[in-house]
Amino acid sequence: MILYLHGFRSSPLSCKALLVGQRLAALGLGSTYVCPQLPASPRQAMELVQTFIAGVAPSDLTVIGSSLGGFYATWLAEKTGCRAVLLNPAVKPPRDLEKYVGLHTQYHSDAPFEFKRAYIAELEALTVDKISAPQRYFLIAATGDEILDWREMVAHYPLAKQLVIEGSDHGISNFDDYVDAVLTFCRVKVGIRQRGH
Repeated sequence: MILYLHGFRSSPLSCKALLVGQRLAALGLGSTYVCPQLPASPRQAMELVQTFIAGVAPSDLTVIGSSLGGFYATWLAEKTGCRAVLLNPAVKPPRDLEKYVGLHTQYHSDAPFEFKRAYIAELEALTVDKISAPQRYFLIAATGDEILDWREMVAHYPLAKQLVIEGSDHGISNFDDYVDAVLTFCRVKVGIRQRGH
């Protein structure tokens, strides 16, 4: 199973989530892909995703997390022993999201939601100070990320497989160039990719 966790204000309609789903579908593996809409509450988000992965062996699971989803993916990987791919992950969301307490809308639907002050404590409860098994992690960090500091990401995942993209942006707008490397880490046999298909 490949579980994709989107970022703050994002959704399963994010470009990266759609690319992963489309690539897996093209490989005949669409049924192995799960990308739920995460609630604003970090605690509820992790309760939800654990219902999807219940009964899945850690060796059969990879979590791909983007931004805040990368923070969640790290917690899940430490809790379950699965693999994790981190796309411009949030390393210190209790600090970074403090200024976002209040009402917001989702990027892809304009649906309103509230990010409550209580959620900061929920994020703190999910914080992983140090990863335990670097070989289970693959970090992709863009130096052009305009929201999060790629240097913090690199420092937080020492000895993990790391790909630092020169330039790009927080959303990794050129993610199409890296999706097969991500799926290979997920133990998907991607074969020879046909450009434009």
